[in-house]
Amino acid sequence: MSQIEGFTHDAFSGVRDVFAANFANGEELGASFCATVEGETVVDLWGGFPDEAKTRPWTRDTIVNVYSTTKTMTALTALLLADRGELDVAAPVARYWPEFAANGKERITVAQLMSHSSGLSGWRPAIGGEDFYDWDQVTAKLAAQAPLWEPGTASGYHVYTFGFLIGEVVRRITGKSLGTVFREEIGQPLGADFWIGLPETEDHRVADLVPFELSASAAGVQMSEIQKLSFVLTGTDAASTRTRAWRAAEIPAVNGHGNARSIAEIQSLLANGGVAKGKRIMSEAGCRRALQQQTEGPDLVMAGMQVRFGLGFGLPSPILQLELPHPNSLFWAGGGGSFVLIDLDARTTFAYTMNKMQRSFVGDERSFRIIRAMWQGLDGD
Repeated sequence: MSQIEGFTHDAFSGVRDVFAANFANGEELGASFCATVEGETVVDLWGGFPDEAKTRPWTRDTIVNVYSTTKTMTALTALLLADRGELDVAAPVARYWPEFAANGKERITVAQLMSHSSGLSGWRPAIGGEDFYDWDQVTAKLAAQAPLWEPGTASGYHVYTFGFLIGEVVRRITGKSLGTVFREEIGQPLGADFWIGLPETEDHRVADLVPFELSASAAGVQMSEIQKLSFVLTGTDAASTRTRAWRAAEIPAVNGHGNARSIAEIQSLLANGGVAKGKRIMSEAGCRRALQQQTEGPDLVMAGMQVRFGLGFGLPSPILQLELPHPNSLFWAGGGGSFVLIDLDARTTFAYTMNKMQRSFVGDERSFRIIRAMWQGLDGD
């Protein structure tokens, strides 16, 4: 039986029971959950094991690759630069990255990169695997190629390209990598244990991701060329996340490492008008910019599922199988189940990380059950 560690404030004591039940029913190997209300951390739980053999416990400082939950940190970094006036999200990408204008891309805006509507959800021809460790190569290819569809007409989830595209804009503006800007301007000031580009000194704390088995029916699903270029032909797998090369690289769409505490406490910036840990890092207007809807409709990459994108985050839409009580909410998830929800109306953040992956588009019932229990506690306050 997995031991559950951490704390819950009295109003949220039921959250521990729901978190523990995920382990009792066999859905978890190791996981963490954290919630903030009005900037205060009110729940911080962890339990289970970071390795499949269950040889050591998941501790307070265990971290894990959270796949696309990383995108929320990349988006937050861009929003910070926009808040400071260094980045205009309505401007053409080519203003900051002149080479990007090639092949008819001179009118694509930064906002279209941030809302997955630039037409650059994948590389043609496809690249992947170890190619992702060569920043200059992958960004040069994106700058040179034509869009896969007409920019601005629809979203098509930028699975891997999101971080390279926004990261190169950030690099052109600041002269620093996105991971460096994130650490210096957000992570370090907040004392947050989240990394885009993990130092070797932290390897001993990383939990191993355990992939789900793909069913025969799922393996035979017919895909469009856009879906194949965006998802299938990139050549990455969960095993690569256990390598030093993957962890050291900056792949700002998918290889962030952290735990629920670091994610919830960082994103409380957006929930609390730009203040976290008593430090003002952004203006309230700069935070609310993330809510500005950019696209709505069937996504060309995610099997035509209905989704609304703001600037770097999902907005309440059918793709999320979780009823949200407030309209001014932001969310996104990582492959296998990691999840973050930011409710600007209730000034709350909920974050969940795990290492036993499940097949889902955006989050799954493990975190959703915990979040529902959080709402019950909030309603009882």
